[in-house]
Amino acid sequence: MQLFIVDAFTDHIFGGNQAGVVLLREEQPFPDDVLMQKIAAELKHSETAFVRRMAAKAFELRYFTPESEVPLCGHATVSAFTVLRNFGEIFCGEMIAKTQAGDLCVLIEPDNIWLQMPPGELIRALTTEEASRVYAAYGLDESSRVEGMQPTILKVGLPDILLPVSSKDALDHALQNRDAVIRLSSELGLVGVHLFYCPPEGDVTAYCRNFAPLFGIDEESATGTSNASLTYYLFSNRLIEINRISTFVQGEAMGKPSKILSRIEGDGTIRIGGNAVISIQGELRI
Repeated sequence: MQLFIVDAFTDHIFGGNQAGVVLLREEQPFPDDVLMQKIAAELKHSETAFVRRMAAKAFELRYFTPESEVPLCGHATVSAFTVLRNFGEIFCGEMIAKTQAGDLCVLIEPDNIWLQMPPGELIRALTTEEASRVYAAYGLDESSRVEGMQPTILKVGLPDILLPVSSKDALDHALQNRDAVIRLSSELGLVGVHLFYCPPEGDVTAYCRNFAPLFGIDEESATGTSNASLTYYLFSNRLIEINRISTFVQGEAMGKPSKILSRIEGDGTIRIGGNAVISIQGELRI
């Protein structure tokens, strides 16, 4: 099996969000779940994608965190298709990614990979008591809330809490109570919490931080699914327009700034895009 470490949602090595990518031969079945879990735990990146070609333009992907399997991972998908493109396995154009979250269209460009995400689903706004618990779990008080923007559970492939904060300073200094967030995530059936701040002007649509400690990810430097949910949230609140590219910056607090692009189309389709670079290549001898 060929093994790669890829820095996703960045154009330089050691930036962005690292993912493992394991390429299987076309005739090779996926290893058993226990082995894939061990490989992901050994690599210690937030997700590792296992990739198998199904047809000329179709690939099946499975994703494992150090703790468990998840149905979809945006940055690992960008990483996987970057590897396939860079090694001449695919060329520019549309491909299909078969995932446990459904079949997704992947648009390959010379400098970016664009993922068609699952349909957005607004699950519900948090109750006042739930919202207070989430803000408190990050050391934030009432002054950190944003008038007219409700903390909300949204799902684009994976369910997250979208938590708006009132300033870049509040975002940068949020400090996670890991145990409290694990309890909340378990109680509410979530992957994690996506904090964001929307500046009133400039080229950045939102600055973000993402936390999924229930799945062994204390903080993540770039999260495709969560920023797809944020795209849906902002569009639902009439803060972004159809077909306009949004830019999300994530990972600054970790020293790994990442740039995630998104756009929502007229039929509601959400696409997440970004660049990636391969940092390590090797062979897994099993």
